[in-house]
Amino acid sequence: MRRSLFHALCFLLLTTPRSLSAAGTELPPTVIECSGLAETISTDTETIATFHDQVVVTGNNLKLYCDNLKVVAIRKGDPTATIGQYGFFKSLVATGRVRIVQGDREATCGRAEVFPNEDRIVLSEEPVVRSFDDQYIATGPRLLLYRGQRRAVIEGTTEERARITLPAIKDLGFDAEAKPEATPAPAPQP
Repeated sequence: MRRSLFHALCFLLLTTPRSLSAAGTELPPTVIECSGLAETISTDTETIATFHDQVVVTGNNLKLYCDNLKVVAIRKGDPTATIGQYGFFKSLVATGRVRIVQGDREATCGRAEVFPNEDRIVLSEEPVVRSFDDQYIATGPRLLLYRGQRRAVIEGTTEERARITLPAIKDLGFDAEAKPEATPAPAPQP
């Protein structure tokens, strides 16, 4: 039973019509895999899928790893069908050892909420975002990442401050060894 439900869900995910990007190119499908239980529940308006144990999501310029995942998609097609067709993703909520790889950066946290139609990801529970070249590391109680903007917002609190670590900058301070340049004396006034 568990295996047939998982295969039915995978079939739905893999056969959902592909979307087109703004440039008109076909986007790759979103594929979700797990080593544990996968369950789908459909209502008249939504399809909710949960995945457990070693979850991996592969999508358009996104790879997500976590312990548990809940996917909410707007349902399309016949509302009386036993398993609804996936329309568009409303949200993905990943929990437990979350790792997201996107482009040249990586995020880790305890909880990630992905809102594809809002082009944002909300990270909480000790989030860290860093570039692979270690040019920056951002931490705080809550981080918001915005797709296509190369923008991250860190929300700090009085108890837990927002923090960004950047590469070193040159010393802009006073050098005690350097001799001051001589300044010319002012010309006499007539």
